[in-house]
Amino acid sequence: MTERALHWFRNDLRLADNPALAAATESGPVLCLYILDNGSGRRPIGGASRWWLSRSLDALGTALAAKGGRLVLMRGDPAVLLPRVVKEAGIKLVTWNRRYEAAEIALDRTLKEDLSGNGIDVRSFNGHLLNEPWQVTTTTGQPMKVFTPYWRAARQKGEPAVPIPAPGRIRALPLPDSIESMAAPLPNLDLEPRKPDWAGGMRDAWMPGEAGATARLDDFLGSGLAGYAVDRDRPDRAATSRLSPHLHFGEIGPRQIWHALHHARAAGEAAGSEQDAEKFLSEIGWREFSHHLLFHNPELATRNYDQRFDAFPWRPDETALRRWQRGQTGVPLVDAGMRELWTTGWMHNRVRMVVASFLIKHLLQDWRAGEAWFWDTLVDADAANNAASWQWVAGSGADASPYFRIFNPVTQGETHDPKGSYVRQWVPVLAGLSDGDIHQPWKAPEKALREAGVRIGETYPAPLVDLAFGRQRALDAFATIRG
Repeated sequence: MTERALHWFRNDLRLADNPALAAATESGPVLCLYILDNGSGRRPIGGASRWWLSRSLDALGTALAAKGGRLVLMRGDPAVLLPRVVKEAGIKLVTWNRRYEAAEIALDRTLKEDLSGNGIDVRSFNGHLLNEPWQVTTTTGQPMKVFTPYWRAARQKGEPAVPIPAPGRIRALPLPDSIESMAAPLPNLDLEPRKPDWAGGMRDAWMPGEAGATARLDDFLGSGLAGYAVDRDRPDRAATSRLSPHLHFGEIGPRQIWHALHHARAAGEAAGSEQDAEKFLSEIGWREFSHHLLFHNPELATRNYDQRFDAFPWRPDETALRRWQRGQTGVPLVDAGMRELWTTGWMHNRVRMVVASFLIKHLLQDWRAGEAWFWDTLVDADAANNAASWQWVAGSGADASPYFRIFNPVTQGETHDPKGSYVRQWVPVLAGLSDGDIHQPWKAPEKALREAGVRIGETYPAPLVDLAFGRQRALDAFATIRG
């Protein structure tokens, strides 16, 4: 029996390996709907994510049209809009892929109950993770708190399911005028910046959408996987997958990545070693673990996982925070990372750890201030990954880096950017300094600074804090809560 179906797109902006979309298209003609949520109590997405979402929705609409379908865009509260659309369009089946933030879960539960109570068949699927957050547990059935045993247990569940191919054809559901009047063209969603338009660097750096995700994965497997286990810590090299925003918006799924990796290696199309492949998969594992943590700790972005840190003596300093945000700390690797973030909406993972450690420990700023800035400026600002990673660096999270592990940004730069290429790219005022001076220009000889055109305190700021002093101050602060 052919039934009218509605697929509600959320963080699954793709056609392939989309189990909820597949179920809807198998039922009959489909209304493909995306609602820009501004009323359900969810945390509003940041500016960089809004830019990406606009481009991703545009790509999705084009892909659906090529299959005969249509993407309908609306803006408002899904709790109000979705039931109305279902009723007025005569929908019999509603599908979506599950989400894992507390507000999202509550909204989905309410909608499922209300729609089902009115005789609508509502089906939800896992299109975002390898394993649901409740499927990997300790031997006593409790949530996992440490990554290594979590990932070991997840791997023991076997290979993930083979990805579902994209529908061959999608029959668009004709809409009554009442629903057409509710639809909004993409520009009316006001997702992209206008005055000023600060997204030029992101446009140059990224190709949002399912096709862009597939191309990025193919490129990484073909030329980036070899040496990944070692080179992934080098911000001066193109040695990471850069798939995180594509995963966040669901332009590609983890099952697709998993099977593409194994297929490419088996076919001799990926030059990486077993160690490279396993290290890459473990990064997918950290994403899974982060969602596991968020599901079982809904306030992960706002409350310390380790409650000892509730008494931590932070030293709020708006001036220091602003200089960190703008890449004006006077510490080259930190400033390079923050400027890369502002320009491209992304930052190399090793540098993310360094800039976070500097903010939290050398400057004694609350990790939540950093988490909020990343939320607004990252194109891959994922609720689970962002919160779990900031708490990991702070030492307040699950399986966290010990608080006394304080990254020295000079040593980190010398180790992972030994020629200063990354710093020269993003802090060009320092480009004339030697490799030996570029990571700590305040110690460079006056002659070297003069020849490079660098004037500390004028063309480039002096460090916000003496690194040795900041380290000891952080250790002293931690000693007050150690128990």
